[in-house]
Amino acid sequence: MAQPLYDDMLDSLQRDAFGYFVNEVNPANGLVKDCTRPGFPSSIAAVGLALAAYPVGVERGLLKRTAAVSRTLTTLRFFWNSPQGPESDATGHMGFYYHFLDMETGRRAGDCELSTIDTTILLAGALAAALYFDRDVGEEREVRELADTLYCRTDWKWAQNGESTVTHGWKPEGGFLPYRWRGYDEATILYLLGLGSPTHPLCVESYMAYTSTYSWKNIYDYEFLYAGPLFIHQYSHVWIDFRGIQDEYMRAKGIDYFENSKRATHVQQEYAIRNPLQFRRSCGCHQCECCWGITASDGPGPTTLIIDGIERRFFDYLGRGAPYGPDDGTIAPWASAASLPFAPEIVLPTIEHMVQLGVKQTSCRYGLVGSFNATFPGPTPLGWVSPWNYGLNQGPLVLMVENYRSGLIWSLMRRCPYLIAGLERAGFSGGWLESDRATSRSEPTAASDGLHVPDRP
Repeated sequence: MAQPLYDDMLDSLQRDAFGYFVNEVNPANGLVKDCTRPGFPSSIAAVGLALAAYPVGVERGLLKRTAAVSRTLTTLRFFWNSPQGPESDATGHMGFYYHFLDMETGRRAGDCELSTIDTTILLAGALAAALYFDRDVGEEREVRELADTLYCRTDWKWAQNGESTVTHGWKPEGGFLPYRWRGYDEATILYLLGLGSPTHPLCVESYMAYTSTYSWKNIYDYEFLYAGPLFIHQYSHVWIDFRGIQDEYMRAKGIDYFENSKRATHVQQEYAIRNPLQFRRSCGCHQCECCWGITASDGPGPTTLIIDGIERRFFDYLGRGAPYGPDDGTIAPWASAASLPFAPEIVLPTIEHMVQLGVKQTSCRYGLVGSFNATFPGPTPLGWVSPWNYGLNQGPLVLMVENYRSGLIWSLMRRCPYLIAGLERAGFSGGWLESDRATSRSEPTAASDGLHVPDRP
């Protein structure tokens, strides 16, 4: 539960970030812009985050339920009716969708890939919306039916391309990309939804293959499953309440993925305190416990500058990580805020501190600046400030703050029969998965009216 002292701050953060999904949308098809940079296409992951954010908007009084249903239905109808096929200008293929879509036509933008992870986020948002809009009225029934059919159409087996793990994507010009989802990354939700499919499920071996290349480390006396960018420790947690449930890997380690993300969050703070590369901080203190949040973000580069006698290389948009880098001093305030459920004792003071420093600016339409770099020369103590906001930043901020405050998305997805089936096939047990099994399997709005309870493979 949120501490009353911070309620107004969290209200403001959610309200401002939610505005992205109100304004950066094509009302004709529900597509959401990847970023506020002029001319940018839609990101299907941003669309998925919007679909999950609309229920939060309803609960927080930011959007009428009827308006949220209308937006959701427009979006789902578009994806169901959009062209699927191997053509280079389609919207999707085999139930998956292209990473970026033209905001107006809804067709593939540029030469981007058919993205397995971004489609997963889109589908997760659709499933969360279907579980929320549970009333026995025509439009809400249609939301549930469309979400179900979109999910069941996705051919997860095809995306394996003959191997155990899942490929990153596919292009009509050259086929499957050479990269696969291996090791610990944001694809946990991909494997779990893929395993839970009643129509084209992943094989059980896929999850074992995924976890087989995990990297367990001891950093600053914290033992945890390592990933450098903070978003990796957050994205699957947007949808899944990992508290108390464990797969084989985590049972052997004696913790769960929630505790793992808590430790990763503390490692980020400790890295900021140590500041081994001696980056400047906006507050003037080189070792600040409230200036952290290293993740995939926009940056001031690419360029190299000599600053205080040190040659500094700066990057543009990049998956930054701690403590092993890459790190050029860029901090993303949303990333620290999205770790709120894991470690409120350090996240709440961090958000408050950064707001006091000016990361919440009137010139930024959606509250927190996307990222800043106090080492890179700029006109304010923040140094360089990204002029853009991204849907992939705003969504986790809205949703993870809500999971901390009310557990809304977690409680919805705990009733998702597909996710439950995926968790069980992946070997998860314990906690709410045991105690809620009967309720989840018999929930009328999820099982008998739109979302089908899959048979156990």
